[in-house]
Amino acid sequence: MKKGIEAESVAVETPLSFMATLMQDVKDLPELESLVEGPVLGVEKSCVYINLGPIGTGIIYGREFINARDVIKKLNIGDIITAKVVDLNNDDGYIELSLKEARQAIIWSEAEEAIKSKKMLELPVKDANKGGLIIEWQGIQGFLPASQLKSEHYPRVEDGDKDKILVELKKLIGERIAVTIIGAAPKEGKLIFSEKEQGVKEKREISDKYSTGDELEGSISGIVDFGVFVKLENGVEGLVHISEIGWGLVDDPRKIFKLGEKVRVKVIEIKDGKISLSLKALKENPWKDAESRYHKGDTVTGIVIKFNHYGALVSLEEGIAGLVHVSEFGSEENLKKNLELGRTYPFTISLFEAKDQKMTLTYGAKA
Repeated sequence: MKKGIEAESVAVETPLSFMATLMQDVKDLPELESLVEGPVLGVEKSCVYINLGPIGTGIIYGREFINARDVIKKLNIGDIITAKVVDLNNDDGYIELSLKEARQAIIWSEAEEAIKSKKMLELPVKDANKGGLIIEWQGIQGFLPASQLKSEHYPRVEDGDKDKILVELKKLIGERIAVTIIGAAPKEGKLIFSEKEQGVKEKREISDKYSTGDELEGSISGIVDFGVFVKLENGVEGLVHISEIGWGLVDDPRKIFKLGEKVRVKVIEIKDGKISLSLKALKENPWKDAESRYHKGDTVTGIVIKFNHYGALVSLEEGIAGLVHVSEFGSEENLKKNLELGRTYPFTISLFEAKDQKMTLTYGAKA
């Protein structure tokens, strides 16, 4: 061999330099954090190799291998998998991949698609707090605010007591409810759900069928301290506030109604998709012709039905009641010494205005 040949520089490419050259020549390299797909080339004790075609070979190892070991142990050569690119060219010339992050990326992509399509999901309620419900989807815990619950699940607490609201919300734990995803924040790992979103349009269309003044048939679907809910048809409820149950005093609706009981109601207001109903509007107003029966100065008998800070409420007949003012007795204590709940006493009418449904009484018969 000639010495001149010995002096010539001969370029010998190592596997690593060849891989690097190949990577430089490929024009359509994937971007970092993009998803790639390919068949499994090999599964070893600490890594998995993926055939990514013309862009090279992918590898899952180290922390990514540990994070995805439950999935990896089920892999076979030739299985097609999707992974996320975390490094385009590591020290060994491979494209580093993550199975776990790929799965997360796919889930968030599905979440975004579900938001766009308003896809209905039937999911179990995992937990509750004072603000709403905790719901899990695809391994991600999300939040359903109480304000996004349908009327049949909304915590019906009139005074807004948060502890009472929590008690009501906890009753839903374990139940499966139909929801939609209305918000997704991948970086924060948060999902926001709504039960109201599904079918809002249909519910509005149904509400448009009704008008103030309509008389309807329904059934009692909920009984609370401040009234009763009446189911008019599937997905449509109205509220009969306690003040609209009857002309007489109603302290506890539970003593009057039973769930499922059929009732006839009148629509008195439709606002923001909510229907307000009345039972007493279908009954004759006892004050209408009360002027023919009662006059200022009349001696009457009445039953004490309630105490309040102003005095005692006395009923003369169903729907007709007047107030005996506490000032007549000097104190609430003296008032309750002279008058007992449920007892009948003589009174004198000191003020009577049927038009405004106002009446005041004086204890005892007039002299």
